Amino acid sequence: QVQLVESGGGLVQAGGSLRLSCAASGTIFSINAMGWYRQAPGKQRELVASFTSGGRTNYADSVSGRFTISRDNAKNTVSLQMNSLKPEDTAVYYCNADIISASFFKNQYWGQGTRVTVSS
Repeated sequence: QVQLVESGGGLVQAGGSLRLSCAASGTIFSINAMGWYRQAPGKQRELVASFTSGGRTNYADSVSGRFTISRDNAKNTVSLQMNSLKPEDTAVYYCNADIISASFFKNQYWGQGTRVTVSS
């Protein structure tokens, strides 16, 4: 069974940094798009940063220049380095991936979420 497991959330002061990591496990044939979303209280889930299936990166305007997404295809992991954090970055962050399993079943998977709180 395929699953995504996130780590690295926590409490940080404004201006600080955090690094989120996400590992995909299970019987995986290949991973296409992979990235991070977030959901703040009372708001819809939004894209933060992602790798497309072609390997290009996308960033939300609000995090461009502060956040960096990276990926290790050999380890099936994706990370998000978050610098210069702001209180408005406070949210639950979710890892997301389009995965083809070893049985060639394609599906979109979500992690359980990791909370990031930025204090002012």
